[in-house]
Formats: sequence, structure tokens, C-alpha cells
Amino acid sequence: MSLNGSFLSEDQFMCSICLDVFTNPSSTPCGHSFCMTCISRYWDGSQVYQCPLCKKTFQKRPDLQINRTLREITDQFKSMNDGVVLGKNKKGRKAGRGAFIQEFKKKFPKSSSKENTQDLGDSILPLLSPVTAPMASSVPDTAVVGSPNTSLHPPSLYPRSLSNGRRRFTLSGAASSQHIPLCETHLRGLMLYCRSDQMCICPECEIEDHNDHDTVSVETEWMETKTQLRNSEEEIQEMIRVRTKKIDEIKTSVTEVEMAVERETSGSVRLYSTLVSAIERSQAELMEVMEISRRAARNHADAMIRQLEWEIEDLKQRESALAELAQSDDHIHCVKTFPDLSTPPVTKDWSGVSLNSDLGTATVYRSLSAMMEKFQEDLKDVVENGFPATGLGNNPVLSQSRAKKIQEYALDVTLDTNTAHPRLVLSEDLKTVWCVDRHHHVPESPERFDRVVCVLGREAISSGKHYWEVEVNGKTDWDLGVARHSVNRKGKIDYTPNNGFWFLSLRDKNKYAFRSEPYTDFQLNTRPHKIGIFVDYEKGEVSFFNVDAKVHIYSFHDVFTENLYPFFSPCTNKSGKNEMPLIITRVNMTH
Repeated sequence: MSLNGSFLSEDQFMCSICLDVFTNPSSTPCGHSFCMTCISRYWDGSQVYQCPLCKKTFQKRPDLQINRTLREITDQFKSMNDGVVLGKNKKGRKAGRGAFIQEFKKKFPKSSSKENTQDLGDSILPLLSPVTAPMASSVPDTAVVGSPNTSLHPPSLYPRSLSNGRRRFTLSGAASSQHIPLCETHLRGLMLYCRSDQMCICPECEIEDHNDHDTVSVETEWMETKTQLRNSEEEIQEMIRVRTKKIDEIKTSVTEVEMAVERETSGSVRLYSTLVSAIERSQAELMEVMEISRRAARNHADAMIRQLEWEIEDLKQRESALAELAQSDDHIHCVKTFPDLSTPPVTKDWSGVSLNSDLGTATVYRSLSAMMEKFQEDLKDVVENGFPATGLGNNPVLSQSRAKKIQEYALDVTLDTNTAHPRLVLSEDLKTVWCVDRHHHVPESPERFDRVVCVLGREAISSGKHYWEVEVNGKTDWDLGVARHSVNRKGKIDYTPNNGFWFLSLRDKNKYAFRSEPYTDFQLNTRPHKIGIFVDYEKGEVSFFNVDAKVHIYSFHDVFTENLYPFFSPCTNKSGKNEMPLIITRVNMTH
């Protein structure tokens, strides 16, 4: 393969500082070459040592040496261009390049064979490539190095990259194969970026038109742009995360609405069905009372009528006898008989007798009125608090008003050291309790639990409504609820409402149970990190809530006859698996 000189130009031997052919060329550590005098003067007037082209900064001033190989080839280039005007004469530059190639063929006899010619091209390309990598791309894509039929192309047709596996070279070695466009004015690589004008420029553009502008290397600008891209990407990811979270919130809200609709529907149906049933029962009772009253009045009236008719019949007979006696001529018979007939007959005094018109419905109406008052109270409670669930069901979500209403009854609960099992450790503020492996020496007390690792609260509940919250995060086992004052505290204890205990239990991380009779096991869709306990003493209600999810879990209903105390059991620590404490937390009001 013969060596084609079309890849050589004056630009390849030009110092980008003085814009003239190299004189004693010297290469910087970044691979760019300048005249020794030019680069020395450039650095003499600056305290920062950086490459004028790529702006790479060096920690200390490089100790530059003359690149003798490049100087020799530059001198050869100069000698081949004797008599040709260097500078802006493109025709002269083309002629000089052709003569230089011919001279090289004479200087290097190994170029006679195609293999050696290829070696020659490969050996001098690193030396003759331009100071900036893009200038090596002036070889046409269709040209083969050393091809005798390859003609020079006008600058407007110069390709912008090498293809077919050929590489671009700088004085420091092979350059990146990345496509680097050329400046349309100077045909130099667009290696710089002007931040003032926001455009890519070549080194000559910087000197001519952007001397006082803020310029950096394209690589530097690209690195900063990549940082901005990463920041933008993170911002977009955050926006996506926020919107994804909002979608989840909306879906959760839809689920809550559907559950609320179901709860309201079932509650309202139950409420109105109760009312309708009560009214129907009252109406049936009223009808029955009126029918009984009607029958009673009828029977009473019939009895009175029969008696009156009997008396009337008797009086008519007496009247007939008197009339017959009055017509009699037998004086002796008349005198003897008249005394018997003149004696008043035995009859009832009917002057004060009347039929009772009272139907007995007043009692029914009073009962109906009491029922309506109860309905009004229930309806008012529904308006204020919604329909509470009394069983596990679907764990209905509490309405905001209901949650806020419950939280208004917050009770400041503290732990009673006199009731704590010897293995329990209480914090100084009496708000935290956890179980350890060893028994502590504690005073004997009839109030202390000696077998079950539990502790009661100090605050007695004898009336009203009360609410507190306990953090259970990280625990695998616990018991929470209330206990009455008279519960057994020694030996084995059966935790049931009949024995004075109403509480919720967790075992093995996800096995929940209510200590009812029999025990009620169940699963929760969301594992609670904080449990809320609500007590309504008068209603005999103990309710449990998932505080974070605002979900009602379960409610006990019973009759309380003595003081109740908050109950806490962290259970044994299971060799560290259940070492997290139970913490009585401050109730944060819902807004």
C-alpha cells in the first residue's frame, strides 16, 4: 500500500498559541503540542498551569522537553514547503503536502512494499496527527491510506470521523473513536465550550472571538452537564416517587371510602332496621292492646246489658202483677199481696255505672316515646362518631372525627412498680418496660405478679372514657389491655374476661388473639407499630386500634363493677428475639 499524503496539512504542524508551524515543539502531559517558547511564555504569566486547549490543570508546572521526533518531521515539512506561502493559501498548502509525501517516499525506502508502506503510515500517524484529535479525521471515509488514486477533497467535503476500523491519533497515542465535529470556519475540532455564548468552539475561535469569555473544555462541560443530568434525573425520580406515593394514597383513600360506604350502609341498615322493627313491634303491640281493650269493653257491656235485661224482665213482671192487682175486686187478696209487690226489688244501682273507654294505649305510647329517645341518642352518637365496629370484620378505618373524639380522652398512664414482675425493668419516667433474663430483688407485695411477666398502670379507671397508646414496634410477643383490681396476681393465671382480664395478645410476630372464651385468633393485614386502647366504663367497652393505620381492631363488651387498671406484658425476651420494650407514648391529636 502506498502512502497518501492527503492526511497531512499545515494545521497538523501548527501551534495553537502562535498559529504558526511548530518551532521546537514540546508535548504537555495531556498529549497536546505547542512551541516550547509559546507554552513557556503562556505559563510564565500564570499561577495555574493548564493546557491552553483542553484546560486540564496540572498540580505543578510540567518539566517540558523538546519532542525531537515531531521537530524532525516538522522540519521535513518546512523543507518540503520551501517557496510555498504558508498561512491562508490553501492551494499552496495542498502542493506542499504532496511534495512532502514524495520526499518521505524517498527518505524511507521501506515504503516500496505495500506491507512496509502500511507500517510507515502507522508509524508516522502518531507523529503527524494534529495537536487536537479531530484534525486526524481529515482523511476521507472512502480513502485508503497510501492509495495512489485518492485525491484531495475540498474542506467542505472532509469527513468528520474515520471509519472501517481506522483510528485517530494524538501525540500521546490513539484517541477516542467518538465522533468529534469540526469547526466550519477553521476546520479544527470543537474541543472547547463557551459558557458565555453557550456554544462549542475550536481553539482558534476562542482566540479570535471568545477571548474574554468563560470557556472550558467540552469534556469539563460534559462532566458538569452529566452532574446536572444526574440531579435532574434524581429530581424526576423524586417527582415520580411522590406521584407514585400519591397514587397509593388515592387508592388507599378509595379503599377507605369503599369501606366507609360499606360500614355506613351496614350501620344505617342496622340502625333503621332496628328502628323499623321497634316501630313495627310497637304498632303490633298497640293493635293488640286496642283489640284486647275492645274485646274487654264488649264483654263488659254484654254482661251489663244481660244484667239490665234481667232486671227489666223482673220489673216488668212486677209491673204486670201490680196492674193485675189494681184491677182485682178481691179486697182481701189485694191487701195481702200488695206488701210483697210494693217491696222494692233487689237491683243494682246503675246511676254511676258506665263503660270504660280507656283503651290502655298510653303505656304503649310511653314505651314508643322512650324507644324514640333512645334512637335519637344512637343517631346523635352516629353523627358524632360514625358507626363503630364491634367485631373483627374488615377492620374498618376510623373516620377523622371518630379518631379525634377518642383521642380527646387521652390518659397519662404510668407504670406501677409495686405490681411489676421481678424480671421486668422500668424506665425512670415509668413509661417503658422490658423483660430481662434475671430476677431482680424487689420487695414482697400482695399486688406484685410473681409468675406472669406483667405490670399494671397506676391510674385506676372507675368511670368515664379513657384512651392511651403503646408502642410495640420490633416485638414478637406482647399482651395489652385492662385488668380489674381484684384479679389473681400469684401463680398461674387464666386471662379471660370472667377472670377480670380484657386484652389483646401477639405471639410469634403475626399470631394475634383476644383472650375471650374461647380464645379468638385472627390475622391483621397491616402489622401495627402502635396500639391504642380505649375504655368506656359506663358502656362496658374496651376497644383496640392500630394507631398508625387508624384502624379499629376489636371491642370487648362487658359490665364493669370495680376499678380497672391498664395492663402491660412485654413477655419474655426469648434470648434477645423479643428484647424490644413496650413504650407508653404521648397521644398525638389527629388534625
